[in-house]
Amino acid sequence: MPRSVLGQLYELADSRELPEEAKGEETGLYYRLRARHRLQEPQAEVDRALDEELVGMFLACRSARDRLVVLLHSRVGLRRGQVAGLRRSDCHLLPDSRTLGCDVEGAHVHVRRRANANRAWSKSKRAWVQPLDFLVVQGFDQYVDERLEKLGAGGSDFLLVNLFREPLGAPMSPAAMGELFGRLSKRAKLGRIVGPHMARRAFGSNVVDAGGSWDEVQMLLGQEHPGSVAPYVIPDRSRVREAVERVPSPRELSGRGER
Repeated sequence: MPRSVLGQLYELADSRELPEEAKGEETGLYYRLRARHRLQEPQAEVDRALDEELVGMFLACRSARDRLVVLLHSRVGLRRGQVAGLRRSDCHLLPDSRTLGCDVEGAHVHVRRRANANRAWSKSKRAWVQPLDFLVVQGFDQYVDERLEKLGAGGSDFLLVNLFREPLGAPMSPAAMGELFGRLSKRAKLGRIVGPHMARRAFGSNVVDAGGSWDEVQMLLGQEHPGSVAPYVIPDRSRVREAVERVPSPRELSGRGER
C-alpha cells in the first residue's frame, strides 16, 4: 500500500523514536502503526418506567383487563409474550393450591414456554413460578368479574382475551400489549411512550431499591444467567444520592467531626 494511503489510515512512526532499551537487537527502520479512526459502537439507551408514569397509566385504564395487563408487566415483571401466553390454568390465586395439584404456597402464576396460537412466546426456556402480591390478586379478581360479565364461562383458555372488539374471547397478542401501553402513555399525558419492557425494568429496579438481592431479581425475572440482570437494575436517583451521602467525610474518618 502506498505510504500516502497509509498516512491517511494510520499514525506512522519509526523505531528511531523509541528509547534504546526498547529497541530490538536488530538495527534498522521499523514502522509502528496506530489506527487514526476507530469504529465507535453506539450505546443502546436503556431506561425504566418511573413509578409515577406507571401509576398514571394504571389510572388511565378504562377496564379491569387493561389494569391487570399493566400490573403483570410492572408489578410481576413479565415480558409481553409471557403475559399474552398465560392460560387460566397457569394462575393459582389461593393461599393453598394443593386442591389444584400444586404444592407452591401463596398466590402465583406458572410461566411456561409453549407454542401459542396468538404467537405469544416466553423467551426463557425454563418454566418458573412467579409469586403475586395482594394488589395483583385484586386485579385478577376484578378482571375475572369483568370477563364473566362479558363472556360468561366461554372464551379462550388464554387469560387475557378480547372483551371489547371482535372476535370476542380471542386471546390478546403480544403486539396488542404494546399498542395498549402506547395508548395509555398518551392518555396519561406522559410526554413519552412507556413500553412493556420499560415496566419490566421498573419491576427489577424496584426489587433492588426495596433491598432485594441480585439472585432474587434473577429468579423473579426468569433469567438464566446472573449477568443478564444488569440491564434491569436502574436504581432510583434518590437511592443513588443517599449512597453518596453515606460515604463518611475525611473529618469523620479522622475523628475531628464537623465544625
